[in-house]
Amino acid sequence: MNRSVSGRDTVDELVDAWRAELPAAAGLELELGKRAARLTALLDEATNAQLSRFGLTRAEYEVLAILRAEGPPYQLRPTDLTSRLLLSSGGTSNLLRRLTDIGLVEREADARDARSSWVRLTSGGREIAEMAVRAASGAQAALLRSVPEDTARAAIDALREVLLALGDEPRARIR
Repeated sequence: MNRSVSGRDTVDELVDAWRAELPAAAGLELELGKRAARLTALLDEATNAQLSRFGLTRAEYEVLAILRAEGPPYQLRPTDLTSRLLLSSGGTSNLLRRLTDIGLVEREADARDARSSWVRLTSGGREIAEMAVRAASGAQAALLRSVPEDTARAAIDALREVLLALGDEPRARIR
């Protein structure tokens, strides 16, 4: 095995334990899954610390960020939000109710389809979304500051290849 690693991380300890107890469970899948989860946890911790400044939960932030990333008029159908958030429709409804109550999003009936509606950022919601995204992005950048750019790029490219091999391809953008 060709490894050019300079040290050990917390996942190495877990893998060592499984290799001693149940070697068949200590394969690439364990290392990849645990390292992806550990990286996600570290990035989430940095992000969540910033979101608390805005009084937002992670799920609320995701709604605002998804809508802001859509560009003008910063709107989507609730069903599209649900699929992007990987939540149930009830979970999305609860999030939208709270965000509507605090004035960050508004809901509007679809003029072309009475069965459907739109969720749109308010101007205040757009402002909060932008500030929260900048704060979260800054916290993540600070966390990753000690990672050499070529190492980060190699990790990004390797993870993309893994996801593509698993069939994770982009969906068509809905406008």
